Amino acid sequence: MNRFLLESRSEAETDRLGAVLEAVLPEHIVIGLYGTLGAGKTRLVQAVAAAAGIDRKDVTSPTFVLCQQYHGRRTIFHLDAYRIRDDDEFLELGVDEIFISPALVFVEWADRVENCLPQSRIDLIVSLGADDVRLFEIIDRQPTPSGLIASIERNLRSQQ
Repeated sequence: MNRFLLESRSEAETDRLGAVLEAVLPEHIVIGLYGTLGAGKTRLVQAVAAAAGIDRKDVTSPTFVLCQQYHGRRTIFHLDAYRIRDDDEFLELGVDEIFISPALVFVEWADRVENCLPQSRIDLIVSLGADDVRLFEIIDRQPTPSGLIASIERNLRSQQ
């Protein structure tokens, strides 16, 4: 399992991470988002969406609708499991079909539905540090080394 840790000290740095993720993540990938309320999960999805040509203002937390779909240069599904009662309710959303679609699939509150997520995925843990610093830990859970973490690191360094 490959890991990468990034500190984001500004929204511009979060936007840069979003642009890199949009550029390097392959189609058909699920990204489990973990973190407390207000950590920046939706903000990161907005950054990825903006990099895909989707108006950031159109990307809102899907807490009450459970699933949003956005179309730009890439399709993005944005799911939220915060209000999901159990695995069955989550599966009723049709996630099996969403997970195999040619899209980036972000699942906020992934810890609540972890049993339903594909084992082959990216986990992204967002936490708050001191002085509003966001800490992003990216974990590649692909069954074989995919090179995604190295690609993310390389792309972030090239944009500094």
